[in-house]
Amino acid sequence: MPVFGQILGIEGTAWNLSAALFDRDLVTLVSRPYSPAHGGIHPREAAQHHASVIRELIGSVLTDPDKITGIAFSQGPGLGPCLRTVATAARSLALALDVPLVGVNHCVAHVEIGCFATGCRDPIVLYASGANTQVIGYLNGGYRIFGETLDIGIGNALDKFARSKDLPHPGGPIIEARGKGGQYIELPYTVKGMDLSFSGLVSAAKDCKAPMQDVCYSLQETAFAMCVEVTERAMSLAGKNEVLLVGGVGANTRLQEMLRIMCEDRGAEFFVPEQKYLGDNGAMIAYTGKLMLESGVTTPLESSQVNPSFRSDEVVVTWKHETNPAHMVNHPGTGTQKRGAEAVITFHDGFAEKRRVSKRYRVTALDRRLIAERTRAEARLVHAARKGGVPTPIVNDVTTDTIIMEDVQGMLLTHALDTFTVMEAGRVIGKLHKAGIMHGDLTTSNMIKRNGDDKCVLIDFGLAQTTTEIENRGVDIHVLFQTLESTAPDHADVLKAAFVEGYMETFDGAPDVIHREHEIELRGRYL
Repeated sequence: MPVFGQILGIEGTAWNLSAALFDRDLVTLVSRPYSPAHGGIHPREAAQHHASVIRELIGSVLTDPDKITGIAFSQGPGLGPCLRTVATAARSLALALDVPLVGVNHCVAHVEIGCFATGCRDPIVLYASGANTQVIGYLNGGYRIFGETLDIGIGNALDKFARSKDLPHPGGPIIEARGKGGQYIELPYTVKGMDLSFSGLVSAAKDCKAPMQDVCYSLQETAFAMCVEVTERAMSLAGKNEVLLVGGVGANTRLQEMLRIMCEDRGAEFFVPEQKYLGDNGAMIAYTGKLMLESGVTTPLESSQVNPSFRSDEVVVTWKHETNPAHMVNHPGTGTQKRGAEAVITFHDGFAEKRRVSKRYRVTALDRRLIAERTRAEARLVHAARKGGVPTPIVNDVTTDTIIMEDVQGMLLTHALDTFTVMEAGRVIGKLHKAGIMHGDLTTSNMIKRNGDDKCVLIDFGLAQTTTEIENRGVDIHVLFQTLESTAPDHADVLKAAFVEGYMETFDGAPDVIHREHEIELRGRYL
């Protein structure tokens, strides 16, 4: 039955304690942030702060308890002590007012309030905050994580650099200000398929002896370019034409500018909510709680325990009824030109000309470096993979930004997700890893079931590298498994088992890699 009264939302996953009332629109929003005396956020100190002010905070919002028809609270992800403080208060209020309780996923709440505030309908979301960096989209009945950080969130990365230079918390706004007018210097750029990593970038920036202005500028340009690249790749994979930026780091004007440029170049729309909805806030919890309650979702007291590692792809989405199946790139070899996230491929006379496209959102030096490096590496590694028995297109010519190769006729694995074909893909990747090569972008749109012999041909080696590290091989498999979960959620477990069976057939080191992939999956992202 629809809930027409006011919903009280309480947010307190980390540094900001906030409460809000929401009915058909935002009624009241109040925040009491915790500010550490030095360094980063200390979970117990933040929780003590929240406990000391939460009664006063809620009292300032809850002026007419009789109008309240539900209590929503941030159930996770976040810092355990902070989450428990908020959950205890929410339970007490729900019991005292005799109204339903609903636990809200913090990440999904950012997405929902962003959609409400901007009017976008079906976006790819870049969620960039202190502890979280994820690229999220609604697909096949649920929120899917297309890509995410493999180590620390972008906000925490900026804060770590700031602390190393004795800059106050939070570091992001100060780095943005200090970097204005700086010159670009080369720093590590780490994108692994749909995922990214900031730890190496931060370490290099901390050790860099260049002027502070240049280091701040380059750190920001590099980190943001990585985020935008993965966002663009998710757009291409899912066939969506809206991008929404949420999270505290979303306040950065340069990150907004880069996403806006990327969207302009792709003919897509870019959305960013006003400041009060960007960072952690009670309004997002109240609004998402309202959506959940009106769709019949409540949280019994016995199920209201907090979850510090609560992932958005674990949320059962009952309030979205439209279906938005992924519109993947078309059958390869049909038509005269295809555009992916990285390159334009032109087909003619049995050949495919793959030209890497310059990205206006990246600084020129970084853009040229990535295009040249990826073009050379791709040609070299395609050849090495073929020597290792991996079916690949035959390369005919290479320039600084273009590879001319065989036009492989067939169907993308995206459209051929049966166990036989996926098992064959496992055999192919086993041979690739045996040859000491990591693909780096192992998605279902980078494998073709070839006409005639049904061989699985591996394409797009732009992010590949030579490596024998179990970690890198595990990331390769993890990227593929994420894609299977996003594109075929109802059959993902069966398909993954088929892949593993094929992988084991051709690679002796497969058991260790599969074990490592499982460890990667279980790693906490909310540090």
